[in-house]
Amino acid sequence: MRVVAGEYRGRKLKSLSGDNTRPTTDKVKESIFNMIGPYLDGGQVLDLFAGSGGLAIEAVSRGAEHAICVDRSYPAIKIIRENIAITKQPEKFTVLKMDAKQALKEFAANQQQFDYLFLDPPYAKQELVLQLEQMLGDGILAPQSVVVCETAKEVDLPETVGTLVQSRRQIYGITAVTIYRNEG
Repeated sequence: MRVVAGEYRGRKLKSLSGDNTRPTTDKVKESIFNMIGPYLDGGQVLDLFAGSGGLAIEAVSRGAEHAICVDRSYPAIKIIRENIAITKQPEKFTVLKMDAKQALKEFAANQQQFDYLFLDPPYAKQELVLQLEQMLGDGILAPQSVVVCETAKEVDLPETVGTLVQSRRQIYGITAVTIYRNEG
């Protein structure tokens, strides 16, 4: 795994060993950013099931201002921190060790909004539609925000979720990438 483009391009990233995580491959990561815009014009990023932090690091490398990486696993948090250290700009990242529900509650309480959200939950535990509805209801999604959902290819997400409108869906092997844009 490596950073595909931008300021940190070519830097190698570590990933967790074992079957507990599925790091987004470089090919899929490059495709995601080609779909949402190869370079970002600032903005706040949330990587809710961060794993290795690769998507958040890629977003900051491509121009996002700041990224928050959330994961509930201690080994994942350790890898995320090691990968952030590779950027030599740790101030552009915040790492939170907590589960997704707890993180979303805190963001809502603090009235935090995000421009880019990456949701890549463990395939067996997908509650994406409920989480998207909660984020909309809590005001976590900035106007015109982009939400990238990575799922098993068998998961068919709805065309719309509230003000989120599906703009693209692409299959890569066993993985589906669904992109929503907030029209609200």
